[in-house]
Amino acid sequence: MRFLLPALLSLAAIQTGAQPETIPTPEGNITITPILHSTMVIEWGGKTIFYDPYGGGERFAAFSAPDLVLITDIHGDHLHKETLESLDLSETELVAPQAVVGQLEGISFQNIRALANGEQTEWNGILVEALPMYNLPETDDSRHPKGRGNGYLLTIGGKRIYLSGDTEDIPEMRQLQDIDLAFVCMNLPYTMSIEQAADAVLAFRPKVVYPFHYRGKGGLSDVEAFKALVQKGNPEIEVRLLDWYPEQ
Repeated sequence: MRFLLPALLSLAAIQTGAQPETIPTPEGNITITPILHSTMVIEWGGKTIFYDPYGGGERFAAFSAPDLVLITDIHGDHLHKETLESLDLSETELVAPQAVVGQLEGISFQNIRALANGEQTEWNGILVEALPMYNLPETDDSRHPKGRGNGYLLTIGGKRIYLSGDTEDIPEMRQLQDIDLAFVCMNLPYTMSIEQAADAVLAFRPKVVYPFHYRGKGGLSDVEAFKALVQKGNPEIEVRLLDWYPEQ
């Protein structure tokens, strides 16, 4: 079944080990459930979106098959082919950068839209904008070169939701405006330190920020310290800590 019964919401929380966030909008509630690392499920208006599905299909057993999949980059914790192969994608649309589309290798979606940085598309009343995500300084051997991957800005029910992808505190992030919810990565040496992430958040001032994608070579980043830095710099920014690593 591709529709989600209301009774499955509590089951989803049990199976994923996470409590879903409910965001009220004039056009109905948005439900956001953290899954693993940067993976989340977004539900709104009877539609289900998987963001960077990763960690195995069993993590999504309580959800309906995705109507939309958003993928940010080619690395295995974002484009995770084993997870995609285990999902019902027969009626699913994919939005991703061309670098991802070029590496699907037999994984079939009903429809595919390749978006480059700066491009946008509308999907079932949701505006999807592709934003830059990259490392600084820009070098030939960068893990995340500018233009290959996408961060995303979703406008859902009037709420502007920023999903950073794998990035550092780039000028394009610092220049964001009117962000209601921001999901910001912080894991060295791949993206940002907590200090860089906090400084960027203080620059663009989202109403609410969620640290995610915070497992690096040294283990999990200190998101409590990130929260303290943000609240010291601007107590009006709410920092919400969700469980993105249920096995740790």
